[in-house]
Amino acid sequence: MPDIKYLQLLAEKYPNRRRARTEIINLRAILALPKATEFFLSDIHGEYDAFHHFVRSGSGMIRMRIDEVFGNILTESECDDLAALIYDPEGEMARRKKSEHDFDAWCKVSIRRLIAICRVVTNKYTRSKVKKRLPQLSSYIMDELLFADDVTDRHKYYDEIIDTLIEYGAAKEFIHDLSETIANMTVDRLHIIGDIFDRGPKSHVIMDYLMANRGIDIQWGNHDVLWMGAACGNRPCIATMIRINVRYNNFDMLEVGYGFNLRPLASLAEHIYKDDPCEFFKPNVLETNRYDPIPPELAAKMHKMISIIQFKVEGQAIKDHPEYHLEHRNLLEAIDFEKGTVKVEGVEYPMRDMNLPTVDPADPYRLTPEEEEVMVALESSIINSEKLQRHINYMFSHGSLYKIMNGNLFYHGCMIFNERGNFKNVEIDGAKYRGAAYLRKLDQMIRDARGKQPAGRTSAEAASIMWYLWLSEDSPLFGKDKMTTFERYFIADKSTHKEHTVPYYRLIEKEETANKILKDFGLDPNTGRILNGHVPVKIIKGETPIKANGKLFIIDGGISKAYHKTTGIAGYTAIFTSKHMYLAEHQPYEPLREDGTQTFHKPVMHLVHTMPERLQIKDTDNGAELREQIANLEALYDKFVSGSIREIY
Repeated sequence: MPDIKYLQLLAEKYPNRRRARTEIINLRAILALPKATEFFLSDIHGEYDAFHHFVRSGSGMIRMRIDEVFGNILTESECDDLAALIYDPEGEMARRKKSEHDFDAWCKVSIRRLIAICRVVTNKYTRSKVKKRLPQLSSYIMDELLFADDVTDRHKYYDEIIDTLIEYGAAKEFIHDLSETIANMTVDRLHIIGDIFDRGPKSHVIMDYLMANRGIDIQWGNHDVLWMGAACGNRPCIATMIRINVRYNNFDMLEVGYGFNLRPLASLAEHIYKDDPCEFFKPNVLETNRYDPIPPELAAKMHKMISIIQFKVEGQAIKDHPEYHLEHRNLLEAIDFEKGTVKVEGVEYPMRDMNLPTVDPADPYRLTPEEEEVMVALESSIINSEKLQRHINYMFSHGSLYKIMNGNLFYHGCMIFNERGNFKNVEIDGAKYRGAAYLRKLDQMIRDARGKQPAGRTSAEAASIMWYLWLSEDSPLFGKDKMTTFERYFIADKSTHKEHTVPYYRLIEKEETANKILKDFGLDPNTGRILNGHVPVKIIKGETPIKANGKLFIIDGGISKAYHKTTGIAGYTAIFTSKHMYLAEHQPYEPLREDGTQTFHKPVMHLVHTMPERLQIKDTDNGAELREQIANLEALYDKFVSGSIREIY
């Protein structure tokens, strides 16, 4: 029985038995609605255009709805055209304006088709919820058309609405609003399973999009915690984050998007490496910069400069944190400057680049005064970037290391096992943690780093845990035995570049591994599923995203252009409806062409699980919350009946 004081507060919203009874009826009816659609997307890596298309298309769900409604009526090409209109209404209407003999007639047909699709994607919601989500300026007309009945006498009424829209030149705006509504309501919940940042050039635009929308949660990836640590002022995170984005030529995002001051880095790099071509540091240009074009020669010098700074500040952090057991990664001290070699894991290799004027062999991890100035400038830019800090606050408030929802488990990378297939014990602050308890501990440490620190401890120091999660073999976000950044730059022998995956990726081929993980998180292994990303599925090598006999799915989106040659596709997304779970296999996103045309590829939909019965809201976590609200309202109703709480009419 709820506390009487709580019920008195509840009575302020529902002041009499009639109001309470009405809400009970409403909530019970909602419990009988179908479960809303959940969409899972991972490893976006700054590729906003592809991300936006995947979300807007419902990762193939909109095209499935078009086929359901019009598959026996329209041709394949006409279905493609209708999908293109929903995906990009402005672009498609501009193309149709040029190609259609009677554009008004095309608009009239399109509105009718869009209304039919909109009815299908909104039929699992209450009318009240749909009305709240309709565009404000079109809401009345859309409400009338969406909830139209089949009474013959009203057909002329509906025809007149559409004819008047066209007569007053409002058809284009209405088509746009209909398309937006379809896209927004096809998916009710968006799960981002890690790695919004790095590689691609528009991480900041993705964050703006997420913050402007509802029904979103994030499971942090290794690249996300790197940025979160940098925003807290942690130097290894800052240097690594800048290095990665200089490597991928993301100067528009760094300097224009977030307002970081890279001038001290550029000036020092140009001075130190004036005559050095920095051959092994040439940027990987996936897209050209529009607002801040940096010459490739200068970008290479900046790349080398920040890499050396990264190795130095990492070396300092390794010495400050012996509990991380990363001493073997301090390779600047392993360089023999006379012989031009470096010793890695007991083996001596020739260095292919020995121009290291800022590295003092006697004290290799000490920053020069000029390097210190660079780091201070970067720290100041990052800590004082209002936009970045706003984005990172959102990452903390809407994110977590893992999430449990509707009986399923989501996390970005992996679980830490030993070779025998048992959860590995990892020591933190003198205590040992394993499995789910380990992730809970790390999640709390990440949050504590952003919060108020004890006297004498800074947020930057506390954020060392995020740098640890970036590159440790015991990190559930990394999943490899080491990060061979130094070797890839300075050693030609590619055998030293290999990063071996942890036992998890071998063990998940077995169903018993998924069962063990689900049980450890308190979930039912008979019904629960695990979704994680992080590792691109290499279809061209015969790999499959389905593991553990269909209980675990790896859905690395593979959106990043850097992966396309490796995977052969643009990766996978997952969709969980009230009836089915699908994996959508995507082809690389094709941007708008100069002539204004664009091709949208229909994903291949793999049905991976069918529910024994259609799930209703009562079967979900949201349903459990609604049942609790109903119980509270029923208790309030009883108090009204007994007179314990006075009714107000």
